[in-house]
Amino acid sequence: MSARGPLDFDDDPRERGVGGGEPPPEPPPPARPPGASRYTWFIGLAGFLLLVVVTLNTFVTDSPVESGGPDSGDKLLPFAVPLAASDLDGDANLATKAGQGDAGARPACEVRGPDILNICEEWEQGPVVLAIFPASAGRCREILQQFRRFGPQHRDVRFVAVGSRGDRDDLRGAWGFPVGWDRDGQVLARYGVVGCPQVFFSKQGGAITDTVYKPIDDRAFAAQLKALR
Repeated sequence: MSARGPLDFDDDPRERGVGGGEPPPEPPPPARPPGASRYTWFIGLAGFLLLVVVTLNTFVTDSPVESGGPDSGDKLLPFAVPLAASDLDGDANLATKAGQGDAGARPACEVRGPDILNICEEWEQGPVVLAIFPASAGRCREILQQFRRFGPQHRDVRFVAVGSRGDRDDLRGAWGFPVGWDRDGQVLARYGVVGCPQVFFSKQGGAITDTVYKPIDDRAFAAQLKALR
């Protein structure tokens, strides 16, 4: 079974049913606000169009348009998504407080479990390097290999990746770091991603120090990690 809305539960079989991805029956989620179906359709369309912009921008320019997402000095935005390698289904939870309808019935920072990538949980443990990209873009997925190369040398840094839409199987693998699946593209949209991949470097606690909007070589990547410290 698949969850039809944002993740609103801890990934515990006792809560969601053995082998399923349904939220627990008690307590019931808050009522969907008026116009929610139109909202969901609009978010889906906006997410698709943004994926097109991201891909085109990556290949035709070195200077991306203004993203509208978090910038240097801002904090990473809360989200919780299923791990790509898991069997858990569900849309991204982006809620910052309880009862936010399509964003999530529970705050995203509270939605945790072994099959869930929760960015709040990551920034609590150390500096975070977060990559967000369209899952279908093979060139952008090369960031996963770069993370794999640098991870063993920087165990104090949390390397985190999120692939949006596309084929979930393209994200599966024994990477050595969490890779989430943004099924409906809402994380990509909320972060205003205009590069491919778009990589956010942040300190422990989630404060962003810098953002890059395209692939960079290992030397430039190492310099970013040094500056992060």
